Amino acid sequence: MNDQPRLTSLAHGGGCGCKLAPSVLRELLAGQPMAQAFPQLLVGTETSDDAAVYQVDDNTCVIATTDFFMPMVDDPRAFGRIAATNAISDIYAMGGRPIMALAILGMPIDKLAPDQIREILEGGREICHQAGIPVAGGHSIDAPEPIYGLAVIGLCHPSELRRNADARPGDALILTKGLGVGIYSAAIKKGALDQAGIDEMVASATTLNRVGADLAKRADVHALTDVTGFGILGHGLEIARGAGLRLRLRLADLPLLSRAAELAQAGFTTGASTRNWAAYGAEVELPKGLADWQRALLTDPQTSGGLLVACAPGAADAVL
Repeated sequence: MNDQPRLTSLAHGGGCGCKLAPSVLRELLAGQPMAQAFPQLLVGTETSDDAAVYQVDDNTCVIATTDFFMPMVDDPRAFGRIAATNAISDIYAMGGRPIMALAILGMPIDKLAPDQIREILEGGREICHQAGIPVAGGHSIDAPEPIYGLAVIGLCHPSELRRNADARPGDALILTKGLGVGIYSAAIKKGALDQAGIDEMVASATTLNRVGADLAKRADVHALTDVTGFGILGHGLEIARGAGLRLRLRLADLPLLSRAAELAQAGFTTGASTRNWAAYGAEVELPKGLADWQRALLTDPQTSGGLLVACAPGAADAVL
């Protein structure tokens, strides 16, 4: 392993920071056919939701998603675990339960040893085992940068489907993981994060959001999404746009990874954070005098971030 290049050195970006900026994505998807042409397609691209949903019969919806990216950590098994957790999260964010996954693999086979690539795959398989699903197949290519992820299929009852667009006026908001994954990733890439910090980030990013399937059984949980590459502001805006509402966040209440504020103040931010703000900053009202490093926390791209839950205010304590 000591003779092998660092995984992060082989990629120009990492994790969900690789995502296209939301404004670019909207431009690319403009003019795509709307879901109305397929009445059983309950969720398509129209609200930038976490997965596609197709109703098969009165009791069954199929949820389909895919997610893959380049490494944000140098440990191959940890990379595989993070990528798999992130991909499966889209199923939970729709209120579903995953049933199987397919691996997506692109590797520079002239730069990485087979043992390293096997470790990535094994990390993904470990997380799928935790989720109770098989890796039932996949596809691989020789690629200039290492890429790994999953296509995941899940199921839910139509009554338990939770979109990102169904928040209601007065709803309380709950975020289930701390922010700062992109900032930690930037510090890792520059060799400035110690092992304790790496372990904290990996622990968060490999925690399955399986609670989403349980929350969807509650009628007082109105909307769900997971916070990933567009940051808390970007994914919050998707909820607000979908519901035709304003969404208000209290900065002091937002959970953070333990060193996120410190590292942000030291300048460890990602290019994706800047692209995010350029894409949607005009739709956000920030407090006067907010420091640039604080804004960076709000636009920080999360990889395998937490669920953002909108629920009836009277149910917030029970949901939490």
